[in-house]
Amino acid sequence: MTEIEDIDRLEAHISAHGTLDGVVIQGLNLCGREDVNQAFGRRTVLLGCVLDDAGLSRAQRVGAMIFPIPERLPFSPYRPALYTAEELMTGFVPGDPESFLRDTVDARIYHHAQALREHDGPAPVMDTLAQRLHDHAIDDALDAVLREDGGRRVVAIMGGHAMERCTPEWIGVVHLARGLARAGYFVATGGGPGAMEAGNLGAWLAPYPDHALEEVQALLGSAPSYKDAGYLESAMALKERYPDGAHSLAIPTWFYGHEPSNLFATHVAKYFSNSLREDGLLAIATHGVIFAPGSAGTVQEVFMDACQNHYGTFKVISPMVFLGERYWSETLPVRPLLEALAGERKYGDYLAFVDSPVEALDFVRAHPPV
Repeated sequence: MTEIEDIDRLEAHISAHGTLDGVVIQGLNLCGREDVNQAFGRRTVLLGCVLDDAGLSRAQRVGAMIFPIPERLPFSPYRPALYTAEELMTGFVPGDPESFLRDTVDARIYHHAQALREHDGPAPVMDTLAQRLHDHAIDDALDAVLREDGGRRVVAIMGGHAMERCTPEWIGVVHLARGLARAGYFVATGGGPGAMEAGNLGAWLAPYPDHALEEVQALLGSAPSYKDAGYLESAMALKERYPDGAHSLAIPTWFYGHEPSNLFATHVAKYFSNSLREDGLLAIATHGVIFAPGSAGTVQEVFMDACQNHYGTFKVISPMVFLGERYWSETLPVRPLLEALAGERKYGDYLAFVDSPVEALDFVRAHPPV
């Protein structure tokens, strides 16, 4: 079926075909559009469209499928595109840190999700269905982004949310992500603070000369943690200083909605379901995953990625690069278990434990997916 998400394409389709039979129309206001109403067919699907009485009557009469917008939701279940950081941050007031969790679009959606999780008894079915529809719409919009430019070469950077800004480990991730973006890879992260922010920031700074990296500490160092006053304002100041960053992807979740999504990703695929988000982020990273130091969440992602490589779940084996050889061999010794799991399998050749961003980038470039 044909999917249409803007009025110009809708009008062009009617002009060319005379009917909307077999067309999925998503998120459009069709009030007063008699020409559109008359083109509805039995296989027309209306996802979250606004209809007047005449349009609703015509759609029902011909047997079109109508998915209405549930009332009182702080999000659209049928959104046609990914979020931007600016959209999610709408309502934030610089200098008023409490406004993030009080007034932003991001926070309103988070509080709605929290209320459902804490609901006494079964959650209202229409609200939970709306969340599932939203995450499906994000899947669809994300797929469109990944198909751009003939298909993007995605490398994911995983790591701890507690990694503080301007530490050597954090700066290393910034340099690595900048190198990846400059080499033509599409950097993806989990979208939160810490190592994830470093990943999106590094990609953002890819078009700028080296002196931009020297200014990062001056602009961000005063608020090393997302819990510190000035955390968001300092990121805004850096973006104002360097406003035209390279594209990158963040895939955060409202499961951790108390943490702000970092501001340096140009595309934000934010999900309600953390399990979909975790598996999906690893699945799209067909050119490799780089693991910066982290804790339990990062270790979980290590073995989810290993499982995908072990069984060829997505028919691709891609690099698993661990930044910090001693950390991953001794502090959190995943190395011996991974090497034992891999054995003689092909992905054993795609494991690397390195100590520098240059080594990590070189390994990814030397090991394209198979």
